[in-house]
Amino acid sequence: MSNKLVGACIIGQSGGPTAVINASAYGVIRTALDTPEITNVYGAAHGIKGVLADQLYDMSKEDAAELELLLNTPSSELGSCRYKIADPDKDDTDYQRILEIFKKYNVRYFFYNGGNDSMDTCDKVSRFMAKSGWDCRVMGVPKTIDNDLFGTDHCPGFASAAKYIATSCAEVYKDARVYDTGMITIIEIMGRHAGWLAASAALAGVVGCGPDLIYLPETDFDMDKFLADVTAIYNKSGKCIVAVSEGIHYADGSFVSEAKTSATDGFGHAQLGGLAAHLAAVVKEKTGAKVRGIELSLLQRCGAHLASKTDIEEAFMAGKVAVESAVSGITGKMVGFKCSRDGGKYTCEPELLNLTDVANYEKKVPLEWITPEQNYVTQDFIDYALPLIQGEPERKLENGLPRFARLNKVLAK
Repeated sequence: MSNKLVGACIIGQSGGPTAVINASAYGVIRTALDTPEITNVYGAAHGIKGVLADQLYDMSKEDAAELELLLNTPSSELGSCRYKIADPDKDDTDYQRILEIFKKYNVRYFFYNGGNDSMDTCDKVSRFMAKSGWDCRVMGVPKTIDNDLFGTDHCPGFASAAKYIATSCAEVYKDARVYDTGMITIIEIMGRHAGWLAASAALAGVVGCGPDLIYLPETDFDMDKFLADVTAIYNKSGKCIVAVSEGIHYADGSFVSEAKTSATDGFGHAQLGGLAAHLAAVVKEKTGAKVRGIELSLLQRCGAHLASKTDIEEAFMAGKVAVESAVSGITGKMVGFKCSRDGGKYTCEPELLNLTDVANYEKKVPLEWITPEQNYVTQDFIDYALPLIQGEPERKLENGLPRFARLNKVLAK
């Protein structure tokens, strides 16, 4: 039986942007354009919402050199969304519309580039297409700085964010030691339920500029213990740098962040923020020291100027493998990574994972990688993350500034 399936493909991006999500999109687009079985390559404007609205970009109309610049262009160049698609067994309205669009453009391949919720969308679309009888191969292409996708060693986007965080923490470390006066610095880092990003601050310690304390959402936060930890270090050295995940919480599950109820995103997740300022106020009241609260906020997501070359190359590989796998007859999978660090040598190979297994499952930092005091990470985390941030990408500059891709975004007819 032949696996040959001829038709168009759609690539969509969803969820929060990263420094390398466009590298994955380029992996899909370039490979698809070069694949005879794929007759047309369309980019969905703002993810699944672009499919529903029939807003598809004809990627064959783009200049090849501009497309290549996607490798070093941050954010989601096709546009992203946070759209919660319904359970098709309860409401198939969106799915019928998707099927209508797929038939209109003879779409036989669908690639969705995103994180947990995006893989859930991908899984639902895959199952609906199979049920409807429309022969369409659906593949998930991973993306999330949070590094919380199940099954894969790590996720494209995490390494570059980790490199940005570690570099920023090292720079803050140097800044905080300019004067001979005491100071406590609290750095708030993204991560709602998984602490991979905050843990990455420890990488700055490899160059002697790491934080003194790190707190992750994998364990319950104790304010009294936190204050005791900070005070002890400050009293000893006159300086203390703390890295905290935005999602740290008390034993009852409530977020420490005073902004925990400010808003939610399209999937009902709390929009956190203000934690550094809140903790800084508490520490200042307790110690009387000079305290600075720093929130890295959106800067850590798309810091392409500090991107990891390893991350870019693996992101591109994920997109490329997704297309090659689909054309070979595979569907309903996400491209993951299987890695080895044996003997200090790092290797990474693609591994296909079931979308159903990946969707809506969050991978946490292993508890054994957190110190018994629950205020730092172990060497195991350093050994895991350090290989991922290696390499400096070659970037095109224009007047001393990064030259990002400028796509025509010609709508398909």
